[in-house]
Amino acid sequence: MPASHSGTHLSLAPPAKAERTNLLAKPKKKIRADFRKNRSERARSDTWTQRFSVPDPQDEDEGKRDERISGKGDLARRRTVIGDLTDCGESGLGVRLDVDETVCRLGRVLSVHGLSSTVAADDGTLHRCTTRRLLKTLSTDQRHVVAAGDCVWFRPGGAGEGVIERVEPRRGVLARDSRGRRHILVTNVDQVLIVASAAEPTLKPNLIDRFLVTAHQAGLRPLITINKVDLIDLANLMPFVGVYSQLGYSVLLVSAQTGLGIDRLRRELAGKASVVAGQSGVGKSSLLNAVDPSLQLAVRSVSANNQKGRHTTTTAQLWPLASGGYVVDTPGIRQFQLWDIIPAEVAGYFRDLRPFVHRCRYPNCTHTHESDCAVKNAVADGRLDARRYESYCNLFLGDAA
Repeated sequence: MPASHSGTHLSLAPPAKAERTNLLAKPKKKIRADFRKNRSERARSDTWTQRFSVPDPQDEDEGKRDERISGKGDLARRRTVIGDLTDCGESGLGVRLDVDETVCRLGRVLSVHGLSSTVAADDGTLHRCTTRRLLKTLSTDQRHVVAAGDCVWFRPGGAGEGVIERVEPRRGVLARDSRGRRHILVTNVDQVLIVASAAEPTLKPNLIDRFLVTAHQAGLRPLITINKVDLIDLANLMPFVGVYSQLGYSVLLVSAQTGLGIDRLRRELAGKASVVAGQSGVGKSSLLNAVDPSLQLAVRSVSANNQKGRHTTTTAQLWPLASGGYVVDTPGIRQFQLWDIIPAEVAGYFRDLRPFVHRCRYPNCTHTHESDCAVKNAVADGRLDARRYESYCNLFLGDAA
């Protein structure tokens, strides 16, 4: 896979050394970093022989009372490492570990497969890398410490292998909640292509709203893309398109089957770092194949039994585009839980609700049940779309529960 394309200002390679001076300027020193416990107690605390060899259980309890929480104790969660405490952006690690730049190389993560990652070096060579144990055990709320799109320092090994030593600060992070932990789908992107289907499977506007909220939180440009428009009468879709167009969102009506709207989609992706997201079966991979036939991504049809998509893309994968830039194809999802957004913040991410929020009678109005609520009055008067208000209520009440 090539690391870059001629004529494009955006490549898979990490930033040049001159652009990284601000990241490397701070001197390295010994710091105390938070770590998670990487060793748990045994499922069986002793064996039958050891159990009968203990003379008095009370003596064992007395010994536990004298245990000290020290640097080498079982309860310790801090260690001394070489690095610096700095603003790591969206990395979520809070510390940048020191690496030997004479041995390590810069690269970009193309995909993550379990415990290993595919990393493209600045010369275009691919390396199958594991992650340094010290990096994996840093205390973080992330589900995985490395994600597709990351710029990393890695130590090359033999036979195209290596070890990731450090993750550089991130920007443009698309993430969701996964059982109380932060599941990062992709990093270092400019825009998110929110793909839905007009039919097979049916359109889910509430899922689009969830992606819009996350895109605004991450500072990403959202592009709403409705695929499979050849399966319906376009007139039936115009009210939906009108609501989002009036809010200033770009709505693309496309068909991977007939080629409708593909030229415009190709222009929107050219020269940018993009991520394609949406539920299973909406045709994300098919659209990318239509935009760039050289990708030849695997595709599958929708299940005939339940009209739900089948998981074809199993992991986020970064691909360069012939028109310039790159795109990250992500696995299809059926639910998208918001990360790091409390219910009180949801209204601020709805463009159509914001003009009415300050007109409510109560400053802490939730816009769900209060009297003299300007948002509810606007819905009743037809100035706010009722479906969008219902989506807000689902986000506010559902995620709060």
